[in-house]
Amino acid sequence: MTGQLQHIGDDAPPRCVLCGKVAAGPCASCHRMVCGECSTLTEGSAQVWAICLDCDRRKGRSLAPAWFRLLAWLLVPLAVLAAATALVGWLASR
Repeated sequence: MTGQLQHIGDDAPPRCVLCGKVAAGPCASCHRMVCGECSTLTEGSAQVWAICLDCDRRKGRSLAPAWFRLLAWLLVPLAVLAAATALVGWLASR
């Protein structure tokens, strides 16, 4: 041992996947690291998120489709449970 700090792995700052500059943070959609120049801000949400230019071209900068998927993910099981409860109640009353 030399008594000095030893580097484990790569201590370099994360780089943007699109241009190679130092990244500012992850894309809110695909979670890849991007810089401020390679990201755009979202619209239609209470909080502003940064998304990469690739996701902006593919999906647009609105998060509305993600909110609709979340609501569908929550409401479909509730509708199935409500139908099953109604069926059991109807069968019990016969």
